[in-house]
Amino acid sequence: MDFDMIGPAIVMGLGCVGSSIGCGIAGMASHGVMTRVDEGHGKLIALSAIPSSQSIYGFILMIVMRGAIKAGTLAPLTALGIGFFVGLAIMTSSIYQGKCAVTAIQASAKQPAVYGKTIAALGIVESFALFAFVFALLLM
Repeated sequence: MDFDMIGPAIVMGLGCVGSSIGCGIAGMASHGVMTRVDEGHGKLIALSAIPSSQSIYGFILMIVMRGAIKAGTLAPLTALGIGFFVGLAIMTSSIYQGKCAVTAIQASAKQPAVYGKTIAALGIVESFALFAFVFALLLM
């Protein structure tokens, strides 16, 4: 068994767990709102899918970390620390982005004109996952 790959697995796993929770939270809200509004369902679905992007950061980090471990430029224990803490940051960002998407969905249903403005808050929450992603790359 190759325990060297635990760090890359953790960052990927936590990124996907966070994305699924965030999308699930937002998706439930969009379903509820779609029962009350007759149009604009595509925008609501798009808002509920935004937290899925953080799983991409976990995926990229998994590949880069795996390559660095195999090349001997990253110690497996260092990868474990990076994978756990960066994965935790990505996961948390995904979950809170999903919660933020819930309010964006509710606001957009009530006042469709605010749709674009609500995306700004989702982008701000996403930026923290992006910061963690970049910091992880700098550490490797």
